Amino acid sequence: NDSLDGKALISIMAGLTTETIRKWTKGNFRLLRLMPNTPALVGAGAFALDSGTDLTGDEKAFAEKLFSSIGIVEWMPEHLIDTACGLSGAGPAYIYLVIEALADGGVMKGLPRATAQKLAAQTVFGAAKMVLETGKHPGELKDMVCSPGGNTIVGINTLEQHGVRGAFIDTVAKATERAQELGKS
Repeated sequence: NDSLDGKALISIMAGLTTETIRKWTKGNFRLLRLMPNTPALVGAGAFALDSGTDLTGDEKAFAEKLFSSIGIVEWMPEHLIDTACGLSGAGPAYIYLVIEALADGGVMKGLPRATAQKLAAQTVFGAAKMVLETGKHPGELKDMVCSPGGNTIVGINTLEQHGVRGAFIDTVAKATERAQELGKS
C-alpha cells in the first residue's frame, strides 16, 4: 500500500506478527507491534512493546514516552508479545473476576455489596502496588500476611485445594495459545 510508505505504524492486533502484517499490506513502512491493556484508560496500563521494531531511535523514544505516560512499558522480543497478550492484555478480565469473587464472598458473609466490592478492588490495587513498589517476590509478601494458624493461611490453603494457582497458570498459557491461533487465521 503506497499510502503507508515511509510512515511509522503501530499494531495492537493480537497474534498478528510483523511479518504477517507486512505480507498483507505490502507497504514499505516502519512498524511497532505492541500489546496494551484496558487499565490504560485510567493511567494504569501495561504495555508490551516489540524490541525488534524497525522504528527509528526517536520514534522508539516517542513510543516509550507516550505509553509510559499511561502505564508501564516493557520491551521484549516479538515472539513474547503473544504471551503478554495472554497475561497482561487479557489479565484485567481475570482480575475483575477475582474482585467479583472476593466481593461475593464478603456479601455471602454479610457485607453490603458496595462495601464488599470497594474493599475487594482496593485490596487487589494495594497488593499490586506492594509488588511494584517493594520489588519483593509475591510469595514473600504473601508470607508476610500469613501468621501461624491464622485466617490468611487457612484461606491460602483453601485456594490451593481448589487449584487456583494452576488455573491462573493454565489460563495465561491458553490465552497465549489463542493469540497465536488468531495470528494464523
